[in-house]
Amino acid sequence: MRSHDRGANGSVYRKGPLQLRRDQIPATTSDERLLSGADGAGWLHGDPWRVMRIQSEFVEGFGALAEVGPAVSVFGSARVPAGSPDYVIGEAVGRGLAEAGYGVITGGGPGIMEAANKGASEAGGLSVGLGIELPFEQGMNQWVDLGVNFRYFFARKTMFVKYAEGFVVLPGGFGTFDELFEALTLVQTHKVTEFPIVLIGTDYWSGLLEWLRGPVRERGMIAAADLDLINVVDDADEAVRIVCERGAELRAAELAAVEQTTRAEREASESSVS
Repeated sequence: MRSHDRGANGSVYRKGPLQLRRDQIPATTSDERLLSGADGAGWLHGDPWRVMRIQSEFVEGFGALAEVGPAVSVFGSARVPAGSPDYVIGEAVGRGLAEAGYGVITGGGPGIMEAANKGASEAGGLSVGLGIELPFEQGMNQWVDLGVNFRYFFARKTMFVKYAEGFVVLPGGFGTFDELFEALTLVQTHKVTEFPIVLIGTDYWSGLLEWLRGPVRERGMIAAADLDLINVVDDADEAVRIVCERGAELRAAELAAVEQTTRAEREASESSVS
């Protein structure tokens, strides 16, 4: 195990409600223990409360976020230093979304997550952080107004999607890719409403998009229409504009559907009376 995983520098490791340092830091995460097949069915006997803990994460997350209101999930790297171009854009995204009336949801960590939370908080909007138990956990950034810590990635990912009306994705690594493709898959398969998905940084994302347009689409792995789910821009204002316009479209469609249903019910009622 790497030395920093054991909190040699005094860093904090959060395990649900617990805060641990140094030798108290476990060798594995809750997700790792859950997904390990080495013990067979042993975990059923050795850890009978695990299922209850998983359930509690969903209950606590739903309870904490139920009144967040319209919000957008912003994804991006934790490794981006403050003041860098990507950090500055992240701040602008958070600020723009807050000014447009959206809460901002991030993973609660440093880098681009911190930048988006900072922009939202300074603009007077709701700044949400969904933390995760990791061996190198750095804790919630100081700009998170409402923070929820999770043991399990799948519970956390549910919250990113359930309480968001759009997704803005800045440059990042594996975690960012995971969140991006999770959102794309859910929208593509109509598991969620067709919320906007906006990538910021043409240069950064161009290789991925060329691969999707090329071998992935040409071999029939995705449809040409699936590529229309992705919006690519280079500035924060454009990203916020796309989110706002799509949000207005969805709200108008929802209102029209409600009015149509109400009208049909009224006509049916009048017809039965006559």
